Amino acid sequence: MNEENNELLEALNSVAEVKVGDVVKGEVLAIDDNRQIIVGIEGAGVEGVIPLRELTSDRDADVNDLVKVGDVLDLVVVSTIGSDKEGGSYLLSKRRLEARRAWEEVASKYSVDDIVEVPVTQVVKGGLVVDVDGVRGFVPASMIENRFVQDLNQYKGQTIRAKIIEIDPAESRLILSRREVLNEERKEALERIFNELSVGDVVEGKVARMTNFGAFVDLGGVDGLVHVSEISHERVSQPSDVLSVGEDVKVKILGLDPERERISLSIKATQPGPWENIEENAPEGAVLEGTVKRVVDFGAFVEVFPGVEGLVHVSQISHKHVDNPADVLKAGDKVQVKVLDVNPERQRLSLSIKALEEAPARSEEGNNDERPRRQRRPRQDRAPKNYSTSEDEGSATLGDAFGDIFKKFD
Repeated sequence: MNEENNELLEALNSVAEVKVGDVVKGEVLAIDDNRQIIVGIEGAGVEGVIPLRELTSDRDADVNDLVKVGDVLDLVVVSTIGSDKEGGSYLLSKRRLEARRAWEEVASKYSVDDIVEVPVTQVVKGGLVVDVDGVRGFVPASMIENRFVQDLNQYKGQTIRAKIIEIDPAESRLILSRREVLNEERKEALERIFNELSVGDVVEGKVARMTNFGAFVDLGGVDGLVHVSEISHERVSQPSDVLSVGEDVKVKILGLDPERERISLSIKATQPGPWENIEENAPEGAVLEGTVKRVVDFGAFVEVFPGVEGLVHVSQISHKHVDNPADVLKAGDKVQVKVLDVNPERQRLSLSIKALEEAPARSEEGNNDERPRRQRRPRQDRAPKNYSTSEDEGSATLGDAFGDIFKKFD
């Protein structure tokens, strides 16, 4: 009898104590209707429970497709359910053990400052959720770009390169930064761009983003600015009116500033200028249709070709006298003009509206002068006062008549 008691006591003492956080093996004993699994913990003589949520992240999964009675699973003890050692029960998890092992693998594989390529699995309010070898990582919104990003949804489903800046398996904390990777890439690209390119070079790029004052063109990791005035020879109000993000464009390098890391570009400098072949398109004497662009005190500027404006001087607006050009013309008016003079070098075009209008007929009296003429006085009214026409003095000579007058000039 004492021998049997000793064997029973020895068996009880050999039962391992189960503690929260332990990794154990559990044999599937049953699958109940509540979508949970009953397992026996090897070496402990007690049972544990695995809810479906602790078995898989797929809430719609069928537990019978995942395990069957007799399977042995690696599990982690999450908490106790019963209080006594012999009949106690424990909450077990397969998912948490896999996550722990994944964290341990990530921690051993990667270090802070390592760069990884990771898929974006979710977009949340504060940033992006990424998958790093099965471990949930987080990229804060402020660390996604080296500029402000309005819509984070554009990154969902993409694979991005990011640097690990914090890793803490104990706290399940893995923080990454894409901005630091972009800054390093930009620094390398800047060195390459400033070494390879020169002012005047024409290169190809892609429109990266637009603002009210211009468009930023990606030259291969570095953005250059095309000011709104350098987009087209025609006047552009908004860059988005003529360009779109992602569009391939050809640009000319206008300026390189390594110290300020700025590149000035021009699209219009790569396009034929509107004044090229102007002497052929608008020769002297040609009649063209144009649009009044603006009216000034001394005349009106009329656009006859895109980017080509000529001046209609106030004296060339009408045959009638014009005090103020704004009394006759306004911006937007369509007018017919005649080319008076072309100067390609100075990009000047002299135009006339009145040259195409019929001049008013001259008056019968001639000279088309409507001002009344001053009446001439009769010739005798202009004779010297001492000149006499009486018969008594009829023999007087002209010398006698004008003698006194001539004396004054002696």
